[in-house]
Order: sequence, then structure tokens, then C-alpha cells
Amino acid sequence: MKYKKKPVVIDAVQWTGTNHREMFDFLTNGNCPEEYITSDLPIVSDNFYIDKWKVPGGLVIKTLEGEHMANIGDYIIRGVHGEFYPCKPDIFRETYEEVEE
Repeated sequence: MKYKKKPVVIDAVQWTGTNHREMFDFLTNGNCPEEYITSDLPIVSDNFYIDKWKVPGGLVIKTLEGEHMANIGDYIIRGVHGEFYPCKPDIFRETYEEVEE
């Protein structure tokens, strides 16, 4: 049998390594404390944490399959069940197109 992927509209933000406020708000549904942005201490949340020793930019996404490093330039996608995961830019461009809201 062959199957076709259902059309699904997703939310995504591209990680630039400098858009901390936008990314943290996205990953916390707008509940990002200001100290996340200004702190040099490790940042840990239910959906992500920051570890600049693991990956440039430091963003590690907690997924259902475990931890995934988000490289600068990756898109972070919110899935249909509210889960988050990173996606490489070339795969993102091949899979998704922007929609009008």
C-alpha cells in the first residue's frame, strides 16, 4: 500500500542563536520568565534546556524520543499534540510552506 501525508498546519520558529525571547516564549507558551533571558545560569524547562557545551547556541529540545540538539538555523516545530522537535532547514523547506493566517 501507499500512503500520503495528511496536510497539517504547524507552528515553527527558526533558531538563530540570538532570538532567545522569541524561542523561549514559543517553547513555554508565552510563560518565559525574564530571568531565562538574562541569566548565565543553566536554563531548564519541561520542553527544553540550554547547555552551551553540548551544541552551539545551547538549545536542547526534550522530545518524546529523548533529547535532540537544535543547531543554529534549525526550525523548532510544535507538533499536533503540543510536542516540540527540531528540523533541519533543508528538510523544513522541502516539507513545509508558509500559510496565510
